[in-house]
Amino acid sequence: MLFNSKGKEEVTYDAIVVGSGISGGWAAKELTEKGLKTLVLERGRMVKHGDYPTATLNTWELPNRDQVSREEMKKYQKQNRTGYTVRESTKHWFVNDLENPYSEIKRFDWIRGYHLGGRSLLWGRQSYRWSDLDFEANGKEGIGTDWPIRYKDVEPWYDYVESFAGISGRAEGLHQLPDGKFLPPMDFNCLEDHVSSKIRENFTDRIMTIGRVANLTQPHLGRGGCQYRNRCIRGCPYGAYFSSNASTIPAAEATGNLMIRPYSIVNSLIYDKDAKKATGVKVIDAETKETHEFYANVIFLCASALGSTFILLNTRDDEHPNGLGNESGELGCNLMDHHFRVGASGEYDGFADKYYKGRRPNGIYIPRFRNVDDKTKMKDFVRGYGYQGGGSRDSWSRSVRELGFGKGLKEELIEPGKWRMGMTAFGEMLPNHDNRVFLNDEVKDAFGQSTLTFDCEFKENEWAMRKDMADSAAEMLEAAGLKNVNTYDSPGAPGLGIHEMGTARMGTSPKNSVLNKHNQVWEAPNVYVTDGACMSSSSCVNPSLTYMALTARAVDHAVKEMNKMNM
Repeated sequence: MLFNSKGKEEVTYDAIVVGSGISGGWAAKELTEKGLKTLVLERGRMVKHGDYPTATLNTWELPNRDQVSREEMKKYQKQNRTGYTVRESTKHWFVNDLENPYSEIKRFDWIRGYHLGGRSLLWGRQSYRWSDLDFEANGKEGIGTDWPIRYKDVEPWYDYVESFAGISGRAEGLHQLPDGKFLPPMDFNCLEDHVSSKIRENFTDRIMTIGRVANLTQPHLGRGGCQYRNRCIRGCPYGAYFSSNASTIPAAEATGNLMIRPYSIVNSLIYDKDAKKATGVKVIDAETKETHEFYANVIFLCASALGSTFILLNTRDDEHPNGLGNESGELGCNLMDHHFRVGASGEYDGFADKYYKGRRPNGIYIPRFRNVDDKTKMKDFVRGYGYQGGGSRDSWSRSVRELGFGKGLKEELIEPGKWRMGMTAFGEMLPNHDNRVFLNDEVKDAFGQSTLTFDCEFKENEWAMRKDMADSAAEMLEAAGLKNVNTYDSPGAPGLGIHEMGTARMGTSPKNSVLNKHNQVWEAPNVYVTDGACMSSSSCVNPSLTYMALTARAVDHAVKEMNKMNM
């Protein structure tokens, strides 16, 4: 095992950030702008903004018309469980499952990308604020542990990160989905506009709005507006959606205080039992497999929910045999995701003379309307769900399986098909101590590290919610006059929503949680965890905006504590 030959002072920084995705990018920006010399450790390769090799290629310019060969797909068996991620145009963003194994007592779909920017280059960009309905639910219902913060604690930080990231959307005045600092919204197409009007006419408890999305509808802070290509998963050369690469990392680099070290796999923290704090991190170089150590006064774990929890679990010594931060026994527990792939779709006979322009990288959103007050209280389940989806016209591909030739076939191919509308629900998953992830010392990865084993499943409340998720979607489509409305329910397994949360949750005491109200590890207050691991519940909205706000808030606290000489 090789360690740094340099003097310790040469590998010491004011701050270390582990991971460069949505949370890590924000931590880097905030720390460097506050004057801290900051080291960002990224386990994957370097990716500069614009280094998106397939961003401008068409399907016919890609090998095998964008299909990955069966032989190569053996590397991505778990990464491809989504059914859409691994293509010739996107495979470079996803990990090799053979080199990065994990085990499943119960199926869990862990989708990962190891490169600078992480999944900020891949995310769906839907950006919604949580409300007090979300922050108060655990405490009111006696589920999990109460959040130690409320909406008012995060509200100014939502304002702050939205103003920088650029979120387009429409204000609706709903208490369960607070409005934000929005850029102009994207437009409905004609069918969506019709369905939205009919929902407002027929239902007093629900509305349909355009998705609140981190795609710019106008130039913003030096980044270009969205080109409506809907190729976001390949990377955007225009910087038209928020990513670490296009937004927070360049801001951090502009300060002169940032050092990025790619190919740096953080294995564990270095803990000083006398000082009761972490002094640094142990790193495996992914290219040489040499071991290095780096030191800092404050450490931000932003390696993704499960990556950060792995590091804490793997920081083991006589005082912490089950991992640092595990006094409560909750480290690795309360794993959550959103459950989805349930809803309805139907056809509409009108608007035959209308179409839409471009490929809008966004859809509709129907905010939660169940269990938001006494009138909407459900007897079969707690919490709620929202819908994403959209309307479109069938394309030429509808004729692929039909027999035809000559002039008639050509005319059929250039004539748009029927209008269709689909709604897919995303529901809240409750925290449960039994849904967990733990270290497997028997199965090692390519770098000799222990791996993770998953034991997680949807429970009774999630299953009870799903019938209402399908029925309500059909109810709204039928009220809007759509025909041949069909419901569907294909739940899959946790992880498929790619919104993994929990496992190092915030709480009110070291006895019920891993982190305090400032995202500090109770047992090592100079270690902050601000990615999905910190979440005490999951709400039913996409969580990334909340990670951004919590990260900016935690950095503000950390720097103030450092200035007080408390770290």
